[in-house]
Amino acid sequence: MQLSERLLALSQMVNQDFILADVGCDHGYIPIYLIKHHRIPRAIAMDIGSGPLKRAMENIRAYGLEGYIETRLSDGVEALNPGEADCVLISGMGGPLMEKILTDGEEVLESVKELILQPQSDLARFRFFLEKKGYQILQENMIQEDGKFYPMMKVKRREADTGNLGYSLLEHRYGPLLLEQRHPVLRIYLEKELDTLNKIVDNLRVQPGESAQKRLMELEEERKLPKEALKIYG
Repeated sequence: MQLSERLLALSQMVNQDFILADVGCDHGYIPIYLIKHHRIPRAIAMDIGSGPLKRAMENIRAYGLEGYIETRLSDGVEALNPGEADCVLISGMGGPLMEKILTDGEEVLESVKELILQPQSDLARFRFFLEKKGYQILQENMIQEDGKFYPMMKVKRREADTGNLGYSLLEHRYGPLLLEQRHPVLRIYLEKELDTLNKIVDNLRVQPGESAQKRLMELEEERKLPKEALKIYG
């Protein structure tokens, strides 16, 4: 089985010998891949949709892994019991929905060692949510695939709730570890974001009217962030 670059990057974040719960498993490719490569002993593949879960079941049967991967119809981690998984993977959905899953499943997630998360939107808000909820980011990665950018992270609960970690607005927006690593894909993302903002600003500058000028001021402020982030790369 050959995974897409995004799915492969997510699978590489899963610790050796951890029992995995894959939330929103779709085709079940990640647990199948990890078990076939002897990375994990077993997994629980969960999805809210019966269609995706059926596809996952068919793939699991095709690889003869019914004894290693259990499928469950589940809204978030609703069908997961405390202590059943070492790692929970949630990917391919918007940040606000992911926040809801983590909030609704707070009790069962207390027993999980690590979470691997790949939110598709509202990244700054989502990182702030994690910090507020007492999670620490252990690892970050960013993949560019088919013209889209996919930031992902591994997190765990802090040993003691010592309040916020004090991440800056820049770190919430782009990822503290991605910035620290000077991640090459983040640089491409920043350059693209700045280029888009520059084009909008140039267009607004020749537009008459108070609303255009107000939006121009907002964008002038907004593009300071990617500019500041790009300075890190030298």
